[in-house]
Amino acid sequence: MNSAPPPLVTATLDRAADFAYSCDPAVGRLLATLAAHVPPRGRVLELGTGAGVGLAWLVSGLVPRTDATVTTVEYDGERASQTSSGDWPPFVRFLTGDALELLPGLGTFDLIFADAVAGKQTGLDLTIAALNPRGMLVVDDMSPAPGTVWDSEFAAKQDAVRRTLLTHERLVAVELPHGSGVILATAR
Repeated sequence: MNSAPPPLVTATLDRAADFAYSCDPAVGRLLATLAAHVPPRGRVLELGTGAGVGLAWLVSGLVPRTDATVTTVEYDGERASQTSSGDWPPFVRFLTGDALELLPGLGTFDLIFADAVAGKQTGLDLTIAALNPRGMLVVDDMSPAPGTVWDSEFAAKQDAVRRTLLTHERLVAVELPHGSGVILATAR
């Protein structure tokens, strides 16, 4: 039984109607669950803000807490501006720019949602390095949507991500056939 999405997610979905790459609802519920488990004064990072749907799920898992912080990075300045104009709690920090340039200066995190090419298909090593010990990395879109076929170049990139996450010496990881296909990895 799926209940209605949290109000922040519903509001974000209304604004995201013209954005084709929003977070899958099943993945969103997983993000909210994992965010709720972030330790006191925990730090959350999202790579690829997009229209803010994944961010809304993460924030919904944290509220009413105010001790955690969420940093979200979006490359597209116009999209970042539109998304940041929403009704977000003060613990959300929006950054605009190239995640690969920003990541080394952001510190470490308890939960990272890598939902952009930068930090997933390129620079995955930087994302892994940004995990606190026992920090969790969530990577979605690891399976083609029903009825679609990935081109060989994209499939090869996703397979490289999969191999890295499932075999990395610093990570304990599992691939789940959940939503758009998810790999969860915890840093040792």
